[in-house]
Amino acid sequence: MKVKYNNLYVHFVFTTQDRFPSIEEVYRERIEKYITGIVNKCNCKMYAIYANPEHVHFLVSRDPSVSENELADTIGNASENFINNNNLCKSNFRWQTSCSAFSISKKDIDKVCKYILNQPEHHKIHTFAEEYDKFLKFYQHTLSENKLG
Repeated sequence: MKVKYNNLYVHFVFTTQDRFPSIEEVYRERIEKYITGIVNKCNCKMYAIYANPEHVHFLVSRDPSVSENELADTIGNASENFINNNNLCKSNFRWQTSCSAFSISKKDIDKVCKYILNQPEHHKIHTFAEEYDKFLKFYQHTLSENKLG
């Protein structure tokens, strides 16, 4: 059966191999635009993206015909090739072999977009490791509550 209407919002976090700060500020916007183009070609919509030196946050609404894994594979492979083919990194660029995908509700889109776009300020206070631990604790707690309810 074809899904005609959907609300499938996913906050992805991609991490560079070994969390090495590979993404230089001078190439950040170019990488963000390329990833946005990939999202659009997959019939999905980009709401917000920010490429930090060692990780990238982005929020998309995904087409129901594309799973989170398929979208992550497509974005990961294409963006690695783009970065390497255009020498946007001093060494061979790679993403970690896995990423994170967090579903969010429609009412949280603005809040998550602001969070993503505010990454430079956020990381003046919190490291990526601290941020990621908070994400995992928050979503694990939310999942545990859902199982009990």
